[in-house]
Formats: sequence, structure tokens, C-alpha cells
Amino acid sequence: MIDTNMKSETRNQEKLDPSLLKTGDNRNVIDYMKYWRHDAILAHLDKKRHNFSVLCCNLANDFNIATVIRNGNAFLAKEIIIYGSKQFDRRGTVGTHKYSHIRHFAEDKFDDLKEYIKDNEIVAVDNIESSIPVDSFDWSINKHTIICFGQEQIGIPQNVLDLANHVVYIQQYGSVRSLNVGTASGIAMYDYCKKVCV
Repeated sequence: MIDTNMKSETRNQEKLDPSLLKTGDNRNVIDYMKYWRHDAILAHLDKKRHNFSVLCCNLANDFNIATVIRNGNAFLAKEIIIYGSKQFDRRGTVGTHKYSHIRHFAEDKFDDLKEYIKDNEIVAVDNIESSIPVDSFDWSINKHTIICFGQEQIGIPQNVLDLANHVVYIQQYGSVRSLNVGTASGIAMYDYCKKVCV
């Protein structure tokens, strides 16, 4: 009879990158995945991803997109969709963009974006008059959810907002008008995971 611990150890050995074992691993990955090959990490994450994706509207080169991607990795989003400019400061992702699935739709490809997300539950995060507090919102358990974010001072463009099944806001208690999209995305993804991924 083969020891299950030995089988598990053999599988983990197969994931190791020989070059990293020689030079060291300074990547921003949890200790459990240190020295793993890139494709092994991606495959491991892909098996566990949650049933939501993130849509970032980046029509004016928002510098917070990198934080949204980093949050998407932390909360295991299936995909990050960027609508508008493809450019973002990769340094802000601290390498997490390498372990994320990122899809891009240029601003003039809105119809393609609309077609791509049409069969999903679209939840926009914006502090507009018709929105409801996210803490009292019930996320869909059975349907893939797209959590949609706008950007500083612009918010979510109307054509994207029109696609939303729900609009939620994050309750605030100070004098600031809104949170930046990096912060808002982390709160919304955490709320989704806390309520759905239990």
C-alpha cells in the first residue's frame, strides 16, 4: 500500500522549478507555493477560482487598476476584464497579474463586451441614487457574477451601468465622497467571498 503522504510529496516535487531551486524564489507567492513552476501555480489557482469575475472600466487610465487585479488574485476571481485602455502599472500588481486571467475590450469594442458578459449576473458598484448597500445585498449563488467598477471622478459609464442587474454601494461614515476603485474592489470582493464562498 502506497503512503498517501508520499504520493502528495511526489506531486509537489513535480511542481517545483529547478531554476528557482538554484537561484531562490523572490516572487510574491505564499510559502506553500514557493519554488513552484509558474504553470503549476496557475493550474492550482484555476481549480479553486470562485464564481465571479471583475470588470474594470478604464476609460481614463486609472492608476488603481493594478490594485483591482491584485485584489482579484487575493479573492480568486475567475477573470479580470478591462474595458477601455489596456495600460496599467504592472508594478502595482506585485506580480499577481501573472497568475490572473485578464481579458481586454477596447473602448470602441463595447458591443463585443456586451455580448461577452450578457449571460452573467452583473453587479455594478457605484454610489448612485438607486444603489443599495452592499452589506445587505445577496449575491447570486448559482449564476456567474461580474462585479463592475468605474474609476475616480467618472464612475461607471452609463452604457455599462445600463447592463447591470443590480447596483450596490459601500456605506461610508466620513466626509469623502467616494472610495478609490482599488479599495472599493477589495471590499466588494471580500463581501462576495464572505457570503458565497463558505
